[in-house]
Amino acid sequence: MHRRIIVPSALAASLMLAIPASAADFTPGAPGIGDSYYPASGNGGYDVSHYDLRLKYEPATDLLEGTATIVATTKQNLSRFNLDLGLKVSEVRVNGRVAKFAASGDHELEVTPAVPLEKNKEISVVVRYAGKPSEFKVDGWSAWARTPDGGVAAQEPDSAAWWFPSNDHPLDKATFDVSVSVPAGHQAISNGVLQSQSTALGRTRFNWRSDKPQATYLATLAVGKFDITTDRTANGLPVLNAYSKDLGANAGAARASVERTAEVTEWLETVFGPYPFNALGGYVPNVTSGFALETQTRPFYSPRQFANGANVSVVVHEQAHQWYGDSVSVRDWKDIWINEGFARYSQWLWSEKEGEGTTQELADYVYALRGADDPFWTVKPGDPGPENQFHGAVYDRGALALQALRNRIGDEAFFAILKGWPKQFAHGNARVADFVRYAERVSGKPLAELFDTWLYQPSKPSASTADAAGGSAPTAAEARARAGEKLKAKARAAATAKATATATATADAKPAQPKSWKKIAATNTIHDHERGHGHGGHGGH
Repeated sequence: MHRRIIVPSALAASLMLAIPASAADFTPGAPGIGDSYYPASGNGGYDVSHYDLRLKYEPATDLLEGTATIVATTKQNLSRFNLDLGLKVSEVRVNGRVAKFAASGDHELEVTPAVPLEKNKEISVVVRYAGKPSEFKVDGWSAWARTPDGGVAAQEPDSAAWWFPSNDHPLDKATFDVSVSVPAGHQAISNGVLQSQSTALGRTRFNWRSDKPQATYLATLAVGKFDITTDRTANGLPVLNAYSKDLGANAGAARASVERTAEVTEWLETVFGPYPFNALGGYVPNVTSGFALETQTRPFYSPRQFANGANVSVVVHEQAHQWYGDSVSVRDWKDIWINEGFARYSQWLWSEKEGEGTTQELADYVYALRGADDPFWTVKPGDPGPENQFHGAVYDRGALALQALRNRIGDEAFFAILKGWPKQFAHGNARVADFVRYAERVSGKPLAELFDTWLYQPSKPSASTADAAGGSAPTAAEARARAGEKLKAKARAAATAKATATATATADAKPAQPKSWKKIAATNTIHDHERGHGHGGHGGH
């Protein structure tokens, strides 16, 4: 009797001691992933490997119903964790068990599992939710666009919270399965390969798969009535392009541009190496916006991109992002130059290929276009700040930095870097500093000063610095090597003549406008208004 009383009491005492100690080891995941521009973006404590989204959308009412299954691995002992979602949640389960949840902030969903989660364990999270995405706003801003026949999710840096729960930051990339039920006669467009579609009881379900890691902002959904074209590349990859049936006067120009996606991609492979994903294409919904976005495998284009006729240059820009931005993504949003500077420079390379202006001619023109007192030069592409993340300087001055690099190290090393970088960091994340180190390693030259001048100094580089960027070499040996490289390429031969003009350029000099300039400048709306406004509105998030 005495023994039976003591043993349970001792056990109870030991449990009382053990529970608080154990509980103290489990802490909430951070409500943000640690981005320097957007502290509340993403979440801490776990890493997602896969999203399975099963959705139902009603175009007439904008009602979206969803069940999201998230497969993730814990990175700490978690007492609770956050997801990013703006729609109303009805149920959350963690590892099959009902979990408590609460909404907080603008788009935070706080999840408390029935049992604390141990570090380095794979978990499953199921979230049931519903709502009208167009009614969810953050500071009056939305990433969801209503169209006459449906809706579209496409924005940067945030769009996921409008249609699925996620760890919404490029640092946490994952694979995706997206299954969408829509009324028969409508289509649902998403990333990757269309695995199957079936129609029953007046509804059609589309099943999409993106089988390579994908940042959440690069996931897209478009529901509407589309004309769809399909094909395969020479390498056998499926091509799917989609155009709203009510694009009006922009329809022909949109098709004349986006239908060249496969051709553009094959050319970009010669510059950047093998295409990194399982499908390609693009889509043009009937939206009123003016921007384009590199949504993975299937870029989004606003009809206004084609208001002045076909523009293949914008297709070049968004396809270049598949390597620079999508496969290799930013570690922090301040690293945006490794996305946009390279996508803009790809447009310059396309111009050179098409005989409409060499990269050097474009560099000379951009440099001379703005005087030293122009605020353009105060924006630092390597760290522009959230308010200037999509400023024209990140694009044009960012491309100038690459031309300066090309002239400093020569074509052989430069193009080796352009191909090697996406291979080195494939399907991962990187910083501007990583690129600088990589370029120094491949070229064997010290480049910190060059990158500091073009990416980080809030002023127009001096004429003498620009002269060097235009082709002057510090040694006779390097000059001979560079001359040899230029003779190998007809386009680069034209740049040799321009180098002389650059060497005597002043702030008042006005080189001739390259033929390609208007088409390139027409794509500047890819970073105007909507995206700029989105970032301004999200400055505190």
